[in-house]
Amino acid sequence: MNKTSPIKQFIFNRYRNSVTKKHVLNYLFWECTLRCNLNCLHCGSDCLKSSEIPDMPVNDFIQVLDDIKNSNQIKHLTVCITGGEPLLRNDLEIAGKEIVKRGFNWGIVTNGMALTKERFYSLINSGMSSISFSIDGFEKEHTYLRVNPQSYQKVCDSIEMSVDFQKKYGNRLIFDVITCVHKNNLSILRDLRQDLINRGVKLWRIFSIFPEGRASENDLSLTNEEYKQMMKFIVETRQFKDAQGRSIHLNYSCEGYLGKYELKARDYFFFCRGGINVGSVMCDGSMSACLSVRGKDFIQGNIYGNTKGTDSQKVSVSFMDTWNNKYKNMRDRSWAHHGKCKNCSKWKNCLGNGLHLHHDMECEVAHCNYLMLQ
Repeated sequence: MNKTSPIKQFIFNRYRNSVTKKHVLNYLFWECTLRCNLNCLHCGSDCLKSSEIPDMPVNDFIQVLDDIKNSNQIKHLTVCITGGEPLLRNDLEIAGKEIVKRGFNWGIVTNGMALTKERFYSLINSGMSSISFSIDGFEKEHTYLRVNPQSYQKVCDSIEMSVDFQKKYGNRLIFDVITCVHKNNLSILRDLRQDLINRGVKLWRIFSIFPEGRASENDLSLTNEEYKQMMKFIVETRQFKDAQGRSIHLNYSCEGYLGKYELKARDYFFFCRGGINVGSVMCDGSMSACLSVRGKDFIQGNIYGNTKGTDSQKVSVSFMDTWNNKYKNMRDRSWAHHGKCKNCSKWKNCLGNGLHLHHDMECEVAHCNYLMLQ
C-alpha cells in the first residue's frame, strides 16, 4: 500500500488550521433524552430505561437554536437528535418542525426499536432528512451487543422502510447503517457486507469500540492484530463489487489518525472537529463537542447556568457566546502533546487523536490508532 502523499497531507493541515481559526458551527448534537429501551454492552453514555436526568424540554432547545440563528456566521446548520433513544419522546415532530422553521436540517440516530411505519412517515413529514441505524451483525451478533432478542428484527424492518422510501423519493432521505466492530463480529463482516448490499443499503459506517461508559466494563476492544484486520477489510470493501456489480460505500469513523490508511479507509483525512465545527447540548444542558466528549475538562458550560438541569430552570446562558468565547482547549490541542504523543513524528497530522479518547487534559490518550497499525 502506498503511503499517503505528504503534499496532500500538508495542504490538508493548512486547511485544518484555517477551519480551526474560523471555528464556524455547522453541526449540532442534541441529546434529547438519556432514557433508552435497550441496555447495550458498549453504551458510552451508560443509558438506562429510566434516567435521573429529565428529558430536556423542546422549548429550551429551541431557545438555543434561536440564539444560533441570530449569532452564527453560517446559516446552514444540521441538527442531529440523539440520546439515549430519541424515539422514546413523543414530541420529536414538534422539535423537527421548529428546526426546519429556522432553516436548519435535522436527523436522528436510533436503534429502531420504537420505529413504526406511522412514526417513520410522521418524522419525514416533520422535515427529517437523515436517519442512522445501528446493526452489529446478524441476529446472534446483534443480540449479543444489544441484549434484546427483538432488536435485530426491529432494525432490519427499519432499514427496509428507509430503503423503500429512498427508492420512491431518492435523496429526500439520507440514511446509513453503523456497525460497531468488536471481537465477536469481526469474522462475519464480509457476510454482513453482502447482506447489506442485498438489502439495498448504500452507505455504511464502521466504528471500533472505545472504553467509555458501559463499554469500559466489557472486554470489547480489538487487539492490534484485530484492528489491522478490520482496517484491511474496510479498504477492501471500498473497492468491492459483488457478482452483480453492486457495491456499498463504507467509511471508517473519525476516531483517530490512521497513518498509511488515511484516505484509504475513509473519504477524508483525520480531523477531530469537536469544538471546531461540531457542538452539542447534553440532556442536562451541558455544552460540549460531539456527545462522546464527556470529560469534565471539555464541558464548556451549561445553558441553564449550572451543571444540573431541572424542569423548573430557564435557559440563561447563550450557546453562541460560549461557542465564540470558550472551547479554547478544543481548538488549541497543544495540551495533548505529552506522554506517548510527546515525541511522535506524526503529531502535526494527529494533534493527539480524537477528543473523546481523552478523559481529561492531564491523562494520556486512551489509545493511539496509529501505533495500533504499526
